[in-house]
Amino acid sequence: MVSLSSPANIESFYKFTDDVSNPELFESWKPKIASYQKALSSALPEEYKLPESEIPSTLDDESFNTVKFLFETKHLSAAEHEITESSATQLLEKLSSKKLTAVEVLKAFAHRAVIAHQLTNLACEFFINEGLARAKQLDEQFATTGKLAGPLHGIPISLKEQIGYAGKITHGGWVGWLDNIPKEDAVTVQVLRNLGAVFYVRTNEPQTLMHLDSNNNIVGRTRNPHNSLLTAGGSSGGEGACVGAKGSPLGVGTDIGGSIRAPAAFSGTYGLRPTTRRISTFGGVSSGKGQESVVAVAGPLAGHLEDIELFMKSYINDGQPWNIDQWCIPVPWRDVPVPEPSKLTVAIMYDDGIVKALPPIERGLKYTEEKLKKAGVNVIEFKPLACEELYKLANEMYSCDGNYAQKEMLRPSGEPLLPLTKWALSFGKGDHAYTVTENRELNYQRDNLRKLYNDYFVKNKVDLILCPNYCGTAPVCAQDGVEGPYYWGYTSHFNVLDLPGLVVPTGLYADKNVDVKSSHQPRSEIEAIEYNKYKPELVHDAPIALQLVGRRYFDEEVVAIGKLFKQVLELKE
Repeated sequence: MVSLSSPANIESFYKFTDDVSNPELFESWKPKIASYQKALSSALPEEYKLPESEIPSTLDDESFNTVKFLFETKHLSAAEHEITESSATQLLEKLSSKKLTAVEVLKAFAHRAVIAHQLTNLACEFFINEGLARAKQLDEQFATTGKLAGPLHGIPISLKEQIGYAGKITHGGWVGWLDNIPKEDAVTVQVLRNLGAVFYVRTNEPQTLMHLDSNNNIVGRTRNPHNSLLTAGGSSGGEGACVGAKGSPLGVGTDIGGSIRAPAAFSGTYGLRPTTRRISTFGGVSSGKGQESVVAVAGPLAGHLEDIELFMKSYINDGQPWNIDQWCIPVPWRDVPVPEPSKLTVAIMYDDGIVKALPPIERGLKYTEEKLKKAGVNVIEFKPLACEELYKLANEMYSCDGNYAQKEMLRPSGEPLLPLTKWALSFGKGDHAYTVTENRELNYQRDNLRKLYNDYFVKNKVDLILCPNYCGTAPVCAQDGVEGPYYWGYTSHFNVLDLPGLVVPTGLYADKNVDVKSSHQPRSEIEAIEYNKYKPELVHDAPIALQLVGRRYFDEEVVAIGKLFKQVLELKE
């Protein structure tokens, strides 16, 4: 195991007083955890599994690149390689022209996902036989009617485990919810199934869903598919690992502080945090029920940018989620052309004034800036705009119930609190419960900040803010999660503002010889934590990805600009 330690002053940040862990009570839950783990292991088909002799015993001690292994492995056939390296859009064409069957497509992705899981621990549950039965039914239906079941006919989609699934344990990372078996699918599962999707795997998340590292007391930590020493991110870390390893062409995650964007960035893939009320979150396990100050969203992760648009357009225009969930707004997905570079203004944020981007991300921003300017894009500097207020506000909103909901979900099992759970329970004022009047004041501050940013976009004719998803690439994460990530500001700012954010890879990777530690002097305790734990030699070869942020409900424009970035950066997917 890599020798790591928590920041020396980390406990000085803790603001919770009621530690609900109970070792004696937790002991009584261990048989259920063992049973769950056994079911997960037993669900891996023998014919798909990598021989134990080929699984490194040093995954948590030395860097292992699962993505490279899967690209080169002969355990996948040539046909499986071709299928799993295709976009969902390409697969649909082959399915519709009968060059492929849904069964062939699912078998290929399921095989790759199983191997990826053995190396990264990305899954909470596999149910491949159910997926194959569904794929077979779709093939038979197509053969009989000559019509596809929908715009996602036969496309394998991975799901974050917290998204409610009828008849299956849905625990959300809380041990005390191992008895929770929904009777009805979450709305998003219903919508995607109606569109023809095939489900076969549900993926890992952190304890409390409030870490940027996916680690819990049920199945443990998910490793980064590019470097097993690094975090896969959170809270949709299993999704990031699955999509990043091409174990699925499309995945569904959720995001209240960076939970789609961090995993997508850390695993070098695409991810969209849509504006609220476009994709339903109804039917998921969460501590945030009824909380409307900073609202969680659901959205897609994909290995190919065209599939982000395929998901959004299909889900909204064909799925019409507002017919199942009245919370979703009945606004169609618009077709927006890729903009002319000369008509585009991009504001680049190198530093939000709280935690400056670390060397790899700073290099990625400079590289992208040069490419944009060369293409004719008008690039300006984004100077911190109320970022400290946004960071403080987000943290207060997360914990304004005094952590009541979180603790009531932790309390039944008495499970031990992971280090990053203690960190998350210390957001804002920790265990201090706000009054209704105080909470309304937070909402008022939020709305003023939303107006401030909207004015910035309009008055400065800015189309997009280009910024980090996190101050660095995926950081090292020991098995107990002590190494963070701790700072969420580059994503949580935009949850408060409810602005759409698209993760785009740059095609660059961290380089220990280039991205050496800078002489920047930390300006605050949180910046010191992030800067002091940066280890160039350990994050070597981690993907460098950036975030494209647009105006509220301008999701389509953000994706269209993402296509331009893909062209400008000459990205190969």
